[in-house]
This record gives sequence, structure tokens and C-alpha cells, in this order.
Amino acid sequence: MNEKSSNGMRQPVILGVPMDLGQQRRGVDMGPSAVRYAGLFERLEKLGLTVRDLGNIAAPGRDEAAVRANRAVELSQGKMRHLAEVVTVCSQIYAQARGLVGANAFPIFLGGDHSIAIGTVSAMSQAHTGLGLIWVDAHGDFNTPQSTPSGNIHGMPVAALTGRGHADLIHLGRPGPKLRPQDIVMIGIRDLDGPERQALAHSGIRVFTMRAVDELGMAQVARQALAHLQHATRIHISLDMDVMDPSEAPGVGTPVPGGLSFREAHLLMEILAESTKICSLDVVEINPILDEQNRTAELAVALIASLLGQRIM
Repeated sequence: MNEKSSNGMRQPVILGVPMDLGQQRRGVDMGPSAVRYAGLFERLEKLGLTVRDLGNIAAPGRDEAAVRANRAVELSQGKMRHLAEVVTVCSQIYAQARGLVGANAFPIFLGGDHSIAIGTVSAMSQAHTGLGLIWVDAHGDFNTPQSTPSGNIHGMPVAALTGRGHADLIHLGRPGPKLRPQDIVMIGIRDLDGPERQALAHSGIRVFTMRAVDELGMAQVARQALAHLQHATRIHISLDMDVMDPSEAPGVGTPVPGGLSFREAHLLMEILAESTKICSLDVVEINPILDEQNRTAELAVALIASLLGQRIM
């Protein structure tokens, strides 16, 4: 597929990753289905885009016998929860996502929990030398096995992508770190663990907390983020829906008060869409069990549409 849409964007290709093993709360494995039910395919087609949906990557459920056995061993050894299964799924993501880039696609990865980004970002960084990453999240996800209070891998992907943490995560897909700290911008951060906060403060990653959003305004934050990544050849967006205020997006596994408003989130997507460097997107951590009439999934669809060119005028 080499054609491009009428607005110059690459062709959206949807890939679901229904995995909830990177965290403890059940339900985010249903996130891809919720977003599809909310009309993602139809919404993007209305923008004049030719959309493909490749279905889902197979992900084991935590009730399967092998998963239960691995979890027991890992917890007894003080290690991370479901490490083997998360590595397996992320390796599948890595392999399939690299092929999507070769097909001139704009990959949209639907999670699942945020641990899928270890696979998606690793693949995008392989395909695009000089990749930048904009991490839109309430959390820093910069923990390691030594600093994590929970053992949940969805709190570790940024650390792993920059070479910190367990070797199986750092070397996923290919050896070594996938990004430098200066290649990463975080937006919406407001909930960090103590050791994670210290590590992130000294990491070299550009962090816009919610205080920065409040003081500067989202337009300034978005433009500063793009300016910080002006050296990047392409930019991957990783959107955790818990960046939103829970009043806007109740269906997330780890809600944190004081998040982005509806208009702040749309403005961010609209400004990012003005950059020609945006190449791919994660949308993660939607939990339909906790949602209200699929509001969070519907908001996710609207934000994806804004990133891919929908405008008020």
C-alpha cells in the first residue's frame, strides 16, 4: 500500500493488543474492542482516509495456566509480574509493526496496558533512525525492578526504552536502548513514585507536568515539545488515556485527579497534527469495565481523529 490520503497523511492501519498483564487491574484487555465499537474505523474514513484494521495480536489471559505459573515464580523471586508473557507479546508487536512501516502505513496501536509501548516504540525506532517520542500520560512510567512499588511492567516502558531496568525489556527486538533521554518529551505528568521522581528529574527527559500545562497553557506546551524534538526525523505519540481528568475519561485503570480537559487534549492533538513528523500512535489503558457508556473510548476516537486531521473549520 503506497498511496497516501488526500490530506497527505499516511494510511491508518489499526492493530489491537488486548493485553492486561502489565498491570494488576482487569479490563484494559477489552480496550481495543471498546475503541472499535466507538467507531474508530468509520470516523477515520469520514476524514477521507483509507483505513485498514489488522485485528489483534494474540495475548494470553492472566487466567491461563502458564501465566499463573510464571506469576507465582516471579513474585516468589521478587521480580516483575508476567515478565515472560509481556516480552512475548511485545516481541510480536515489534515484528509486526516493523512491517507496517515498510507498507507506508500510519500505525495506530490500541492497547491494552502501556507496557505494549516497549514493542511499539522499539519497532518505530528501528524503522525511523532519529525517532522522537511524546509520552502523554499521568505517569512517568520510569520505574525499574529496583524502584517499582508494584512489580507492574506498565510502569516501566520509558525506563526500558532508555536502557534502564530488566535486560529482557531493554534488549527487546534488538540489543540496547532504543531512545536517548533527549529524544523524549512527557506531557501531563502528575503522579510519580518517589525513586521514579528522582530518576526522572536527572534523566534528561523533557517533562511537562500538569503544573506546566496550567502555567503555560497547552498551546505553548505542545509547541515547546515539538521544538525540543526538532532534531527528530519522525515522532511517535504514546497516549495513555489516564492523562485525562477522570471527569472526562472515567474508564481507565489508574485514574489521577487534575488531568487534561477535553479541549486541552484536542488542542494538543491538533497542534501535533500540524507537524509532518508524526508517524505513529499508541492509545492505551482504556478499561471498559470502569467506563460510563463507553465515554473514554469515544473520547479516544475523537482524539485520534484530531491527530489525523479533523478540524473545526
